[in-house]
Amino acid sequence: MADTQQVDPKAERKVTRLAHQISAFAKAHGGAEGQVAHIGERGARIVLVGEDGGWGDLVAPSTEIARQAVEKAGITVHESFDGEFAAKVQTGPYEWKRMAGIQIGG
Repeated sequence: MADTQQVDPKAERKVTRLAHQISAFAKAHGGAEGQVAHIGERGARIVLVGEDGGWGDLVAPSTEIARQAVEKAGITVHESFDGEFAAKVQTGPYEWKRMAGIQIGG
């Protein structure tokens, strides 16, 4: 039987665009790992952590698109953001100042 599954061209373009951004991040940071988290109606957040400790995130319109993008980019994906994976993140003065400001109402 032939596969008659329809491909949404707009979703496929979004997957390709996100995969390109993920690959560019990985290249700039000596490799990368990620985690996909559902964030409600907005879709899904793709958290990226580079081998050098740099980090960033992207937002996809759905969890399915996010999962397809990380698969297409070929990075390791973690189920949760904890343990050894979270320990790879290196924060700098900006992040510490920002976190402190949030705590004291800044």
